[in-house]
Amino acid sequence: MLRRIIEALARVMAILGGLVLTGLIVMTCLSITGRWLNGMLNADALDGAGWAAWLLALGIGPINGDFELVEAGMAFVIFAFLPLTQLSGGHASVDIFTRILPDGVNRWLTVAWAVLFAAVLILIARQLWLGTSDKMRYGETTYLIQFPIWWAYAAALVGAGVAAITAVFVALARIAEAVTGAAILPTEGAEH
Repeated sequence: MLRRIIEALARVMAILGGLVLTGLIVMTCLSITGRWLNGMLNADALDGAGWAAWLLALGIGPINGDFELVEAGMAFVIFAFLPLTQLSGGHASVDIFTRILPDGVNRWLTVAWAVLFAAVLILIARQLWLGTSDKMRYGETTYLIQFPIWWAYAAALVGAGVAAITAVFVALARIAEAVTGAAILPTEGAEH
């Protein structure tokens, strides 16, 4: 039951992360295209063309604050993908040395990494909580679009919180696997 809840939460976060990432990609493409068109329409060769002035008056150009939005959105996207990656054993691993170790030793190494990862994500979530509180209290905004910075911190905090919960679940599952010898979660990951 708990595993299904954690899996559903991880999948929802990955879907949200994918939607935000897609939006950021579309916005970046539109901004780059707008910047290019703006440069072309402002070229000396089109200086007298009435349609160029008309298009420029419509506001064709880069999206104001695009890099601020990408910066804020990517913080959320990274944390949104972590829960599903952790749950599915999708982190890259280099196991040149560990291949020669017995299965029991490898299980306990997996436990150590899972516990360490959970501890780090809990620490990151805590620091994001403190950062969100500080940014809210001081009312800090971005330079160009005056976007409240705490919104980006809060979005990243949601992702980091779900990632921390998932990492704790994975660490407990890895401990159970090491003790019982049963496979509870996937361990494949990407091999390099």
